[in-house]
Amino acid sequence: MSKDKRNALVAIPAVITIGWGFAVTGESGHGMNWISSPFACAVLLAYCLQWVAFVPAYLGRTERYFDIVGSATYILATAMLLILSESLDARSVILGLMVFIWALRLGSFLFMRIHKAGKDVRFDVIKTCFVRFLAAWTLQGLWITFTAAAAWTAIASNYKEPLGWYAAIGTMLWLVGLAIEIVADRQKSQFNANPENKDKFIRVGLWSRSRHPNYFGEILLWSGVAVIAIPVLQGWQWIVLSSPIFVTFLLTGVSGIPLLEKRSDDKWGGQDEYEAYKKLTPVLVPRLWWR
Repeated sequence: MSKDKRNALVAIPAVITIGWGFAVTGESGHGMNWISSPFACAVLLAYCLQWVAFVPAYLGRTERYFDIVGSATYILATAMLLILSESLDARSVILGLMVFIWALRLGSFLFMRIHKAGKDVRFDVIKTCFVRFLAAWTLQGLWITFTAAAAWTAIASNYKEPLGWYAAIGTMLWLVGLAIEIVADRQKSQFNANPENKDKFIRVGLWSRSRHPNYFGEILLWSGVAVIAIPVLQGWQWIVLSSPIFVTFLLTGVSGIPLLEKRSDDKWGGQDEYEAYKKLTPVLVPRLWWR
C-alpha cells in the first residue's frame, strides 16, 4: 500500500473524530444530550451528504460536483437549524442569511468555473483512488463543520442576547470580506477570459496587492461570522471561535495557497517579472500602500 493511501486511511477516522468532538462541544457548552441536539444533527448531515455524493462521484471518476455539494450542504444544514430553532432571533436570521448568500455565490461560481474548465486539477490523481477520494469528501465534511461552527452554534443556542457592537463589527467584517472575495474572483475570471493573457499570471486589481486576495476575503468574512456569534457562546462553545483559525490554517498551510504557489512556481518560476511580483506582493494580506 502506498504512503498516500495509508495517510488517507489514517485521516478518515481522524477527521470523523474531530467532527464528533465539535458536535459534542457545540451543542450546549457542556457536552450534554449532544446526540439529539440540532447542532449535532447539522454536523452529521454535513458528513452524510458528502458520503452520499461520493458514491456516484467515484463511480463516474468525477469531481465536477464536489464544490456544489459542499455549498448545498452549508445551505441545507443551516436551513435545518433555523427551522429547528426553539427561539429564533435577529442574530440567528442574520447568520443564516450570511451563510446562504456566501454559499450560493461561491458555489455557483465554482461550479461554473469547473464546468467551463472541464476538471479540477487537484483531483487528477486522487479521484481514481477509492480511499484518497473518500478522504477528500470526508475532509469536506469537516471543512463545512469547522467553518460554519460559529454560525451553527449561535443559531442552535437557546441563550439569546440583543444585537450590539459585536453584531455591527462582525457584519462589517463579513461585508468587506465578501466584497473582496467577489471582486477578486471576478477580476481573475475576466483576466483568464482574455486570450491575450494566455499563459500569463494575474497582477492587476486586487491581485496587484495580494497574491491570494480571494482567500483573504474568505478568512475575513468567516471571522466576521465568529465575532457576531461571540455574545451567545457559553462554556465549551468558545471552541467554535477556532473556525476562522481553521480556515486560515487550511488555506495558508494545506490545500489552498501551498498548492497554488507550487503550481505558479512550476509555471513561471525563474521569470524576472514573476519573481519581482512575488518579492513585492504579499502572499495573503493585501498591501495597502502604493509602490
